[in-house]
Amino acid sequence: MKNANLSTKNLDLLPQNVSKKKAFWIIPFALLLLVSIWGAFLPIDTKIFVADDKIIPADMAWMLTATGLVLLMTPGLAFFYGGMVASKSLISTMLQSFIAMGVISIIWVVFGFSLAFGESIGGLIGNPMTYFMFQNVGAKTDANLSPTIPLLLFAMFQLKFAIITPALITGSFAERVRFSAYLLFMVLFCIFIYAPLAHWTWHPEGFLRKMGVLDFAGGTVVHLSAGCAALAGAIFLRRRQSHLENQVHTPANIPFVLLGTGMLWFGWFGFNAGSALSASPLAILAFATTNTASASAAISWVFFDALQGRKPSAMGACIGAVVGLVAITPAAGFVSIGASIFIGTFASIISNLVVHFKNKSNLDDTLDVFPCHGVGGMFGMLATAVFSSKAINPAGANGLLYGGTTLFFYHLLALLIVVIFSFAGSFALYFLVNSVLKIRVTPEQEQLGLDLSQHGESF
Repeated sequence: MKNANLSTKNLDLLPQNVSKKKAFWIIPFALLLLVSIWGAFLPIDTKIFVADDKIIPADMAWMLTATGLVLLMTPGLAFFYGGMVASKSLISTMLQSFIAMGVISIIWVVFGFSLAFGESIGGLIGNPMTYFMFQNVGAKTDANLSPTIPLLLFAMFQLKFAIITPALITGSFAERVRFSAYLLFMVLFCIFIYAPLAHWTWHPEGFLRKMGVLDFAGGTVVHLSAGCAALAGAIFLRRRQSHLENQVHTPANIPFVLLGTGMLWFGWFGFNAGSALSASPLAILAFATTNTASASAAISWVFFDALQGRKPSAMGACIGAVVGLVAITPAAGFVSIGASIFIGTFASIISNLVVHFKNKSNLDDTLDVFPCHGVGGMFGMLATAVFSSKAINPAGANGLLYGGTTLFFYHLLALLIVVIFSFAGSFALYFLVNSVLKIRVTPEQEQLGLDLSQHGESF
């Protein structure tokens, strides 16, 4: 990596535009300073850092490990996406994932965790003051959220999910979004889309959870919401110039894609098995179903490509593996290992078909986020309602295959609600951001590449 001089065509270098850019950065910098100073003088309640006798050390050790594994997924996503884009936008694409680890972490501590898991307001959103600035978040357990681990550990585990969700969206508008506008969108998405969905689905008083909707590790909250937001973003930002001209897209670095897939697959064990919140047989089941679904999806994608006359490719195997991981996520702790093979295989085939249908359309979802995460999340959510069994997990429910018609209809209803909320809400946020900051780069900046035009760096 090295610094590079920007093209004279880069309009951001004009004096008036430089002044506007400086003015924009004053606000987030001032807010960060305010939070930093506020945090330094918050009173310390030492009682919340005294552990109680309900903590199980083995559970705590596993959840510390799982939390680290889930965080590893975001750098893995950076390599996965970065390797797929054009080389002139590789750094920008990777940074869009990395920066989420910083921005969302601060939002989560200040009030994001409270919005998602604070005292419920009508089953729709948490009270932002319940855990404001992580007050009352410490070493003690919480009977509803973290019965055998410290609430602080639960909050940090959930943070990693909040981090990767907006990062997933970036693949849809890769190579054409302003970095500053993306930062604003990411903050708004976390507050107005992700936090409510997490509350609806995972908070004990959330209305989807009380309805009986099952989402073991985030197929709905993370992948379906990100996929729908990605579709809205691809529509709102319109097609890249290269896409309009039907230029052949050359991935920057396929070994990066392989590396990113490996990191995602590895980290996903924390994502799914960690969602058991304990070192238990349930965590082992989720671990096994996760690996099996990803394996079946990877080879299914390769085989299906070959049947269509396409060459088996590393890119196809990687995309298939990720689709399998997406699809098994809501079901991981509710279905059998045999069912996970079915889920991985058929999710891969369906997403493969949607990708090729999309490629024949005018939709410019750069890295196929909607076909893979959106469609994969939809399939996984419905598959959960088909294959879930109380014999596997007594805390779950019987799916359609085992006579549970009610669960299936609730999942259909929840699917409709989440798709509409995520797509329409995200589209509104794109519109709002664009009214404050022009969200798309100029044609000159797009031609130059986002690495140079947005960051002054090159690969």
